[in-house]
Amino acid sequence: MTDIDERRLKVGVLGCGPIAQAAHFESATKARNAELYAVCDVAEDLLQRMAVAHGALKTFTDYERMLADPDLDAVIIATSDTFHVPAAMMALKAGKHVLCEKPIGISVEEVEELAEVVKRSGRLLQVGHMKRFDEGVQSAKAFVDSEMGAMLALKAWYCDNTHRYRVTDATQPLMVRSSAVKRPPSNPKSNLKSYYMLAHGSHLVDTARFLGGEIVEVDVRLRESFGAYCWFVDVSFASGALGHLDLTLPVRMDWHEGFQIYGENGSVLARTYNPWLYRSSDVDIFHEATATTTRVLGADGHFYRRQLEGLAASVLNGAPMAGADITDGVASVRAMVAIARSADSGRPVRLADVSGAL
Repeated sequence: MTDIDERRLKVGVLGCGPIAQAAHFESATKARNAELYAVCDVAEDLLQRMAVAHGALKTFTDYERMLADPDLDAVIIATSDTFHVPAAMMALKAGKHVLCEKPIGISVEEVEELAEVVKRSGRLLQVGHMKRFDEGVQSAKAFVDSEMGAMLALKAWYCDNTHRYRVTDATQPLMVRSSAVKRPPSNPKSNLKSYYMLAHGSHLVDTARFLGGEIVEVDVRLRESFGAYCWFVDVSFASGALGHLDLTLPVRMDWHEGFQIYGENGSVLARTYNPWLYRSSDVDIFHEATATTTRVLGADGHFYRRQLEGLAASVLNGAPMAGADITDGVASVRAMVAIARSADSGRPVRLADVSGAL
C-alpha cells in the first residue's frame, strides 16, 4: 500500500448550522478516506459544541485562519447560499479543494467568475448535488450511457410535501442553535419563489442534466395557489430529447420525487425518497433485448458521505470526479434563472441568453 492510499483528506467544515449538523459532520467522521480536521463558525458557543461532539482536531472563528492552516486539504462550505461563491473563492485562492453545498451560487455572473477562479487554481471544486451518489440514480446513468441508445424523452418531478418536517424531525439529530450565527443580509425565505427554486429546483435541474444531458431551452408555466407553487417546465435537451420537469411544493401527499426515461433499447422508472431517510432510489430498468426488468438494491444510502468520499478519491488518487463540477454548477444556475425568466415572461428562454440572479 502506498502513502497516497494511506492518506485521508483533511477536511474543514465552514458553518455549523443545520446542514452541517444533519449531513456533513457525520460524513466526515464516517468517510473511509477523509477526516474531520477542523470546524469554523463565528458563533463560538456552537463551534465548541460541534467540535466536541464530532471530534474535530481544530476550531476556528476566522475563516481566513482556517484556510491558512497548511495541513488542511479541503473545505466543505455549509453556509447560506449567499456566502457560497465568496467562501469558495477564498478557499481556492488559498490552495484548498472545495465541496460546496448546492446551489453553487445565486447569479449567473458570480458563478461564471467562480468558474474562472477554479480554472486558475488547479484545485477541485465539487458541488453538493448529492443525488448523483444515489446508487439507484447511478444505475440509471450507467444504463443511459451504455445500453439504452437514443433517448426519446425524460420526465422528472420533485415535490416536497406538507409533512416533511415531521419526517425530518424523526430522523435528523436535534439541531443546535445559536444567536451569534452569521446570517445573510435578508431572509432567504422572504421570497418563496426564489427560495424554492434554489433549495429544491437545483436538485431537479441537476438530476435532469445528469441523466438527459445539456439543457438548451425551457418553456415554463407557473401557478401559485393555496400557498403552493407549481412549475411545469418543458425542456429542450441538446440531444433533441424532449423533457418535462415538475417542481411542486408543498404537495398534500407523501414526498413525491422521481423520473421516467424512454429510450431506444429500454426505459427507466424511478422513485426517490426524502433524502433524510438515507434510502437509495428504487430504479426499475427495462431491457428491451431480454424483456426483463432489473433493480439494484442500493444498500448504501448515505449520499452525503459518498459524495465526500468521491471528492477525496479524486484529490488523493486522481479518480475521475463522479460528482457535479463547476461546469455543472454554472449550468444549474443558468437553468434556474432561465426557468424564472420564462415563468415571468410566458415565453421560452434559452439558457445561453440569461443573466442576473434568482
